[in-house]
Amino acid sequence: SFTVIEALEDGLKRATADPSVKAVVICGENGKFSAGVDIHTFSSAEETRRAGLPAFISVIESTEKPVVAAIEGIALGGGLEVTLGCHYRVAHVQARLGLPEVTLGLLPAAQGSQRLPRLIGLPAALDMITTGKHIPAAEALKLGLVDEVVEGDTVEAAIRLANKV
Repeated sequence: SFTVIEALEDGLKRATADPSVKAVVICGENGKFSAGVDIHTFSSAEETRRAGLPAFISVIESTEKPVVAAIEGIALGGGLEVTLGCHYRVAHVQARLGLPEVTLGLLPAAQGSQRLPRLIGLPAALDMITTGKHIPAAEALKLGLVDEVVEGDTVEAAIRLANKV
């Protein structure tokens, strides 16, 4: 929802402005990263007043401090697009990633169709974008979609990676 996007953007801006913060980890709750944006918001009048997800992802990408996504459960649609704006991505071994919008007749609208090919190459990105398939973390690692796959605490692993970089 727009409320969640605005809260995430506010938190990222506060972390960026705080000199004691060296890096940022974005994670979900209850073992899930994000299933994406509620498609009902696409036609709302509220959408025209707010910049929304693409603008937030651009803020992530332009942040000078490292931003690491800690992906647990699922990162689908807009959730995966958020991770694509992050500088690094750590996924739990059971995580699944994908852009399922095409199964609803939509293309990824938060710049996923631009960022994904840059990260994993055009053939693999086209396959993900046009089929809507969800890929497991191990395949995402092979493709270069994630930087690390872990069996333990994903957030802790993301923090360790953030501290390294």
